[in-house]
Amino acid sequence: MDAPENTLLAFAKAVAAGARYIETDVRATHDDVSVIAHDESLARVAGREVSVAQLTMAELRRIDLGHGQGLPSLEEALDAFPDARFNIDVKDQRAVEATVAAVTRTRSSERVLVTSFSDRRRRQLARLVPDAVSSVGATGVLGFRLSSFAHAGTLASRALRGARALQIPERTGPLRLVTRQLVDTAHTLGAEVHVWTVNDPRDMVRLLDLGVDGLVTDRADLAMQVIAERS
Repeated sequence: MDAPENTLLAFAKAVAAGARYIETDVRATHDDVSVIAHDESLARVAGREVSVAQLTMAELRRIDLGHGQGLPSLEEALDAFPDARFNIDVKDQRAVEATVAAVTRTRSSERVLVTSFSDRRRRQLARLVPDAVSSVGATGVLGFRLSSFAHAGTLASRALRGARALQIPERTGPLRLVTRQLVDTAHTLGAEVHVWTVNDPRDMVRLLDLGVDGLVTDRADLAMQVIAERS
């Protein structure tokens, strides 16, 4: 969609297209604010060789990402879209407490899913925000995939460790993660499967036919068209 990534404008366009869920990433600023940002550095999005952690929230807001957009804080995003559900990937350890604080201040715990590549960090988030839903980290995902392949339900349940979602790419290297067996095992255990990042409508249709529950996409407009056609 025609908006800089991870900005309030991008979120507004997704919501306008019909999306009810917003997937985003957060990091900690120099002054310990949870800010919406995927990369550790601003080089790709703003052409500046400086890390998010080196700048304060006030300094980050002044960086022009295009279309008049800057980097918003998580708290600002949660306040701006009170009816949307947020899927929040916490990218660094320092952002854990800042993210919990933003969710608490906005009273958003029941409309967020918290996750992290780190299983330890994900479990910490789930403990600090018990009303939130959580998604399995990287180690848990691989454990779940191998367990589902071996039809080992007990091991698959252990890999979830209280999480209610698996958020995964379709493949990692030569290994296909998303299979019907994995989706069926997740559903048997009461968990959902969300696949990222899916921008081709043909892939969206194929994955939905497999039974996946959610698609993480940069093209909410195309995804909503696919869903409308299937309905």
